[in-house]
Amino acid sequence: MDDFNQIIETISLTMGAAWGSGINLYATVLVLGLLGVTDNIVLPQSLEILMNPLVIGAAGLMYVVEFVADKIPGVDTGWDTLHTFVRIPAGVLLAAGAVGDVNPAVAVAAGILGGGLSAGTHAAKSGTRLLINTSPEPVSNWTASVLEDVAVITGVWAALVHPWVFLVILILFILLLIWFLPRLWGAIKKFFAFLGRIFGMKNKHRELKLDSSGDLITEEENEKHKH
Repeated sequence: MDDFNQIIETISLTMGAAWGSGINLYATVLVLGLLGVTDNIVLPQSLEILMNPLVIGAAGLMYVVEFVADKIPGVDTGWDTLHTFVRIPAGVLLAAGAVGDVNPAVAVAAGILGGGLSAGTHAAKSGTRLLINTSPEPVSNWTASVLEDVAVITGVWAALVHPWVFLVILILFILLLIWFLPRLWGAIKKFFAFLGRIFGMKNKHRELKLDSSGDLITEEENEKHKH
């Protein structure tokens, strides 16, 4: 039974670290490092580096930077875009490291699953924030950002302290993600199509003018008439 519980705890840590990194990598690393250095949890040897003061300090500094950037509409989307190349690879490394010193095949499998989960949570976060930014008021953006931070900190803590609860919620989250992502992608496509129509109409309006007889002419034809 103890071996089984150990497996569940390892799976929970693996998926919790990957899930959290897809939303807020720095908060995830900071929570793991602080819980490890305060002896609230025992990290696998391959993740003990997270307890290093330099790593904790760097994660804390970057968390503050992200906390600010994530509250500014437009800046948060640029930040998320850049972190596509940070969060997902970090999710792979954290998941692979969380399984500890085991068969390399197990570590690779954990990395693949962790990378997929990180990619899913990152896509949901960045896509949702992109649509939220279409609202002119900043309150919804701030609210979403704070809720994401709370979710990551609480979720990573739950993965370590209540692995069974976390895994049940994670399964429900993945099912919701499978349903949500195609609809999110459809909404994003509609938004960009809408922008395309607006700018297309503006460009067309700029190109057309009226001549002396009231007929529509292009700007090029108007220039010819002037000469």
